Amino acid sequence: MKKRLLSVALVLFVMSELTSQQKNAFPVQAKLKNGVIEGLYDTHTGIQKYFGIPFAKPPIGELRWKAPQPLDPWEGVVETKRFGPRPMQAMVFGDMKSRSDGVSEDCLYLNVWTPAKRNDKNLPVLVYFYGGGNVAGDASEYRYDGESMAKKGIVVVTTNYRLNIFGNLAHPELSSEAPYKASGNYGQLDQNMALQWVQENIAAFGGDPNQVTIAGESAGSIGVSVQMASPLSKDLIAGAIGESGAAIPPTMAPIPLAEAEKQGVQFLENADIENISQLRKLSTRELYEIYNESKKFGFPMVIDGYLLTKSLPETFASQEQAQVPLLVGWNSAEIPGMAFTQGPITKEVFVAKVKEAYPENYQTVLNLYPHSTEEELQWAATNLASDRFIAYSTWKWFDLHRKNSDQPVYRYLYSKIRPPLKNKNLASGLAGGTVEKNSNAPQMPKPIGAPHAAEIEYAMGNLHLVDDYAWTAEDYKASETMQQFFANFIKSGNPNGKDLPNWEAVEPKENEPPVMIIDTESKLTKAVDDVRYEFLDKDYKN
Repeated sequence: MKKRLLSVALVLFVMSELTSQQKNAFPVQAKLKNGVIEGLYDTHTGIQKYFGIPFAKPPIGELRWKAPQPLDPWEGVVETKRFGPRPMQAMVFGDMKSRSDGVSEDCLYLNVWTPAKRNDKNLPVLVYFYGGGNVAGDASEYRYDGESMAKKGIVVVTTNYRLNIFGNLAHPELSSEAPYKASGNYGQLDQNMALQWVQENIAAFGGDPNQVTIAGESAGSIGVSVQMASPLSKDLIAGAIGESGAAIPPTMAPIPLAEAEKQGVQFLENADIENISQLRKLSTRELYEIYNESKKFGFPMVIDGYLLTKSLPETFASQEQAQVPLLVGWNSAEIPGMAFTQGPITKEVFVAKVKEAYPENYQTVLNLYPHSTEEELQWAATNLASDRFIAYSTWKWFDLHRKNSDQPVYRYLYSKIRPPLKNKNLASGLAGGTVEKNSNAPQMPKPIGAPHAAEIEYAMGNLHLVDDYAWTAEDYKASETMQQFFANFIKSGNPNGKDLPNWEAVEPKENEPPVMIIDTESKLTKAVDDVRYEFLDKDYKN
């Protein structure tokens, strides 16, 4: 009953917010390649907002598990004043707060915020991909809202892309029917289609198609790394921002097509489905329930010879990636140390788990992660868990691009610890927001650093829209610094600017490259722990 009341309250809040937006706005139209849309011009902020813009044909019916198809022209005016449906997904991460118009396979919609006045043109553009493990997420979430960044003089686009079985199923039958003879990667092809849409239409919003920066967090950051590596997308972007994640082992790396097809065949067999034709005829509900019953956490991306021709390390080593400036980093405590120890963190347990994970090199690992004192022990477990989860893969992306590009690369470590939650009945969730406390769950330790996804609302300037935490002046200071770094980079490929700490680009072979520590008092320092990543690099054989 309590959950139902919370859901009703959220729906009422969204409806109230929409009414408020319209109360302070008047209709405004934009002429796109395929027809005219109508959004809202907010007289309080000066920002034009267009929500729920279709950018491809609905991927339903025979278009389920096909690459996104270009839209047909339309007559009249399409109203774009409310967010479109979010992609099909279960509540994998209970902390995601959507403003979407329901959940649907018909989900290929994007949103635009623009500060452009009637004579403005060639404004820089940001295209942001949401996180959620390629199984959840949507472009309407509060923390991704583009208005605050638009106030910095940037045209902001957030876009949906297909997820889980709808976005990444591969199968021999699907490969045989595709003109490029491969399957899977539909969600990543949706991202590419959104970038094509931006090239064709962003000038209608005052944006410059030659100054498009792509950004994202977690699976969104992984998407950025993939689009940088893809021959389909690399010429559509002028810059890239990665927040915690790259498609490099062990983090959601693409696998060979044949292996992905085998997984698809096995899925159909387990579901007692004879062929793709039968699977396509299932209703959304039937497919949704079959997928959820399988307990699969999505399907992997694929080296398909089309979107991706080889692994990311191979692509970057061959200097075939987008040769653009890169701003990339991760958080100081991406995941709790208990994710490695699988229980309370004691010296005995930590050492035992290290020996179990690295039987031939355990002493090297123990030396790399000092654990003599209680404080060292907490950091050792946290650092090792975080490195194995997502920090190493992000470091490898950074390292590959700085060594195989003449473009500037800037690295950060986000370290601002969040303030307490306002509601003591809530707990911080895995994807950045909050969930209801479970009295049976183990007590989480006091945070020692910034967890995964904590930086999103800081970077996008959206603390005021995320009401869960008791934000302080220190949080707003850290947010203003991080957002301004990002805004400067989007505008010029360089994060530096007035009233900000100086941020040096890295050199290709520096052993202790400069790292911007983003916190209440942000500062540039030298990376002294990269020996950890160099060891893991050899261990993962990347």
